[in-house]
Amino acid sequence: MVLFTVATWENPSWGWPSEGSDMKRLLLLVLLLGSVSIAQAQVNAPTLQIDRGNAAPDFSSTSAAKATLLNDLAAANPISLSAVRLTNMPASPEVATALALPLENAEPASPSPQPKFLYGGRADYRWELGFGATWLRFRSSVFNASAAGITASVAYFTNDWFGIEGDITAAFAPTILANEHVKIATYGGGPKIAWRQKQWEPWLHGIFGGAHEQPQIADQSRNSYVIKAGGGADYRWNPRISFRLEGDYVRTGFFNQSQNDFQLTGGIVFHF
Repeated sequence: MVLFTVATWENPSWGWPSEGSDMKRLLLLVLLLGSVSIAQAQVNAPTLQIDRGNAAPDFSSTSAAKATLLNDLAAANPISLSAVRLTNMPASPEVATALALPLENAEPASPSPQPKFLYGGRADYRWELGFGATWLRFRSSVFNASAAGITASVAYFTNDWFGIEGDITAAFAPTILANEHVKIATYGGGPKIAWRQKQWEPWLHGIFGGAHEQPQIADQSRNSYVIKAGGGADYRWNPRISFRLEGDYVRTGFFNQSQNDFQLTGGIVFHF
């Protein structure tokens, strides 16, 4: 086509009329230049070096391939993964440790903190607040009475077995003396020793304090000392509440005499 175009341009009488020859020569010149430009562009076009046989030549050396290999090994056998050594992989102690250990051997999460004693290792509460119903058998040379009432106590444990306790009791009897019902009250404090188990808590205590009785006896004081010695057991219903059964020997000194009495109590205890 180029040869025909050049020949035609040099001798326009070949195949073309004579009129309008200038316009035809100009058109042939433009076509010639375009053909040369297209041929030159095809010759100078760069050859792309594409390896069509391997679309991802170095995929096996990438971190994605290594991660895939680790996942496959972990799914197959998590214990044997520690023996696998991958080259050209950055060190990561955290990932290696997590993958090398089976799930059942992983360290469990630490439990939430519980109340602790200042001394000792048992987790429990320091304070106990108890309320209960009580029965007191009072015997003396002046009168005998079986009085029923209420009692309250509070204890603070300095360690897992020793505490300090305060106690107060008020009891009322149907016995009438000097036209008045008999009333007896005791109060005091002392040490408490407990064997604090998960569910049962047996304990011993001693209370030293005072006592008061009514009615007034002629030429006699209505006040006396009191000594209580006894113990009981608490049944832990839940971490905050226990049920209590208690028995005490009670010694008083009314009417210039000594009385040996007995007290039985049952109630509920709150821990905090």
